[in-house]
Amino acid sequence: MSEATSTCQTTPQRLRELYWPIRDEIEQVEQILREELRSDHPFVERLVRHGFRLGGKRLRPALLLFSGKVCGKIAREHIVLAAVMELIHTASLIHDDVLDEAILRRHLRTVNAQWDNEASVLLGDYLFARSMCLASSLESKYASRAISEASARMCEGELRQVGSRGNFQLAEEEYIEIIAGKTAAMYACCCRLGAYHAGAEPEVREALARFGELFGIAFQITDDVLDLRGTEAVAGKSLGTDLNKQKPTLPIIRLLGQLDQHERAEVESILRRGDERCAEALQPWLQRYDAIAYAQQTALRYVRRAQKELDCLPRTPEREKLQELADFVILRDQ
Repeated sequence: MSEATSTCQTTPQRLRELYWPIRDEIEQVEQILREELRSDHPFVERLVRHGFRLGGKRLRPALLLFSGKVCGKIAREHIVLAAVMELIHTASLIHDDVLDEAILRRHLRTVNAQWDNEASVLLGDYLFARSMCLASSLESKYASRAISEASARMCEGELRQVGSRGNFQLAEEEYIEIIAGKTAAMYACCCRLGAYHAGAEPEVREALARFGELFGIAFQITDDVLDLRGTEAVAGKSLGTDLNKQKPTLPIIRLLGQLDQHERAEVESILRRGDERCAEALQPWLQRYDAIAYAQQTALRYVRRAQKELDCLPRTPEREKLQELADFVILRDQ
């Protein structure tokens, strides 16, 4: 699909089109989430319901389900694990909003903005616990082990990013390593689980896991670009948090790498301000050195590498949708 065609649709419209082959399975996942995200206690119920509305685009469940379909048949395990991965994702978003001091997500006030950080941290923990209970309901231990390993990588990546705040010497290679952990590990896990529970051979499982990791890296690079050039009205979430927290993302790393000593000192002084005027002050520099375009091209390269990993699969409508989902990652506006 061309960029012109894709961007004339809203993100929800485009995703409904992409998810059409798995629409029934997605609805089953939603039903499990509705059952899991409830409480007999009114305050907890309000928090959980609000957290559910903050959930994402269901990309992780979709990748898991598509990975199952391209390798065989969808089983009950796929539906349950798709719900598990979405619970983990929602929990991580709620925790991220605390770390970033964000006030808006999916056009709604974040849990920390609506209530406070204590409620947010505990709600995220609650959702993680619910996800583990759900995963342990399956007979196989494979999924629980894979999810635990991916979750550890995710947390390690987040910790590395916290440790890199204000480090404007960060190399592009280390930035990629960080986002491969904090974002891409869970995408890779979804694809691996989908293939495994469809009975795929090990080499196919690993090809799909590589697809998921490359997909996730492209997703995060695009997210970091949107944080610099997107608009909150379209994105529906707080933007500029990377700059406020002095996180060196790919456009910034690329920009700093092009500057002479005097220019670099000037740009670093802007970055260290960490205020609401930082993004505006950086725009001329980003444009002059094509830093945004470089990041977008890098994301595109990762998408093409991801799509190449699908060559081992038969040409089916599900494989085509996986390829289109990868294109969606870099064409989205939220």
